[in-house]
Amino acid sequence: MIIDADCHISSQKFDSLSITAEELIRRMDRASVDRAIVWLKPPYDRDIDRENRSVYAASQRYSNRLLPFGWANPRLGRQATFDTIKRCFEEYGFLGIKFNGAQDDYVIDDPDAALPFVEYAASFGKPIAFHIGADSPENTHPARLAHIAGQYPEINFLMSHMGGASLPPLSLSAVEAGQAHPNIFLIGSAIHELAIDHAVRVLGASRVCFGSDEPFRFVHVQLAGYRALFRDSSEDEQSAILGGNIARLLSLESNVGQAMT
Repeated sequence: MIIDADCHISSQKFDSLSITAEELIRRMDRASVDRAIVWLKPPYDRDIDRENRSVYAASQRYSNRLLPFGWANPRLGRQATFDTIKRCFEEYGFLGIKFNGAQDDYVIDDPDAALPFVEYAASFGKPIAFHIGADSPENTHPARLAHIAGQYPEINFLMSHMGGASLPPLSLSAVEAGQAHPNIFLIGSAIHELAIDHAVRVLGASRVCFGSDEPFRFVHVQLAGYRALFRDSSEDEQSAILGGNIARLLSLESNVGQAMT
């Protein structure tokens, strides 16, 4: 089973990039991807309640394909953010939640603007994902996630883009954060293949996950790149990167992440 660890869906086509769950399923089928972590693509009107609700609805329609995560934006207000996190876990039953200090414009480990919400999310005991990219290096530097991960060693953190999403990448810092904190797992999306290869060599295949960053990149193209990059790796390593790591982190059924063919 192949699991894409980074996909964005929308309730409707807001712009030229937005895709609905139905379009994502079509793209997954084309790429022979079995399941995908999905979170919202922030809309221009910033109505993340509507979009989180849409992610939930999509995960109900495609319960055997989509692995839903919520999205919290501290810039929308303190009580609203606490309410969003609670709703995502208690009402929607999401598998985790994501914070994006680049698109939503905040420092992810700010003691007042962000950490109270991270602490509340961590209290639910589920994985927390962060956009970690060079597109907003001050807000989302890998060292900031390292700071957070050190405070919550019992929580698994997903590092989306592992310092990529722009140039020059922060991938070396991302790997260093992973070395310091075994509860950080890197998603190699929107990042150069050399950085992904380096991360696997340093951290091992058990710490790096395949992700496409749909709809910003095509899943079938990104998966082809992973197949080429790790064609000489062992079947166990291939299986871990392609889906096994995510399956383990989310406590999914066994026998996932079959080797690349």
